[in-house]
Amino acid sequence: MTADIIDLLAGITPGSPLAGVRALRPQARANAQRSFEALLEPSDAGDFPLVERYAVAAFTARLHGFDDATAFYDDLLREEDAALADAVADLAAEAAQRGPVGVYREPGLAGESAPAVAWRPASAAVDDRLSAAFTHTHLLVFRPREASPQALRALTDAGWSADAIVSLSQLVAFLAFQLRLAWGLRVLSESTSPLTSQTLEGAVR
Repeated sequence: MTADIIDLLAGITPGSPLAGVRALRPQARANAQRSFEALLEPSDAGDFPLVERYAVAAFTARLHGFDDATAFYDDLLREEDAALADAVADLAAEAAQRGPVGVYREPGLAGESAPAVAWRPASAAVDDRLSAAFTHTHLLVFRPREASPQALRALTDAGWSADAIVSLSQLVAFLAFQLRLAWGLRVLSESTSPLTSQTLEGAVR
């Protein structure tokens, strides 16, 4: 049986108060685990192979600055391609910034825009296909308000099929959810305040 990945990333142990928190929402817990399996351990990866999925996951974890998730996804990638794992680490360090940022297209939100320079890999450490995937991942993590048909065309031009583009975008969106939930649960577990029943109820809403 595959370990529950959110429990693993959050450092939740059986019988702990936070294990009880997650048990309060069994359907949500099962759905999150199924999403991990569908996006990162699919029985048929199609034209988005596992090594690329792991590379995107490792890159995304590094952009989020979540060390435990970085170690987890880096290990998965290194089992497939250690040289690529090193390249991902270098590219993520190059791409790191604070966010979300970007320019709103809606006139009423223009005052909340925070212009930023679009990032693209500066080196030839990865091929054009992965370079486009990392560029798109960086866009979705830091500048989601600037997502556009042009960004999707860049993926198509780099050899990504429509199905693979959908899976890539789903993967980055899922990782944002997974990492934030695991981080929040880890913060709760490390809190100096006791976990009361009211705190636990609030954590699963």
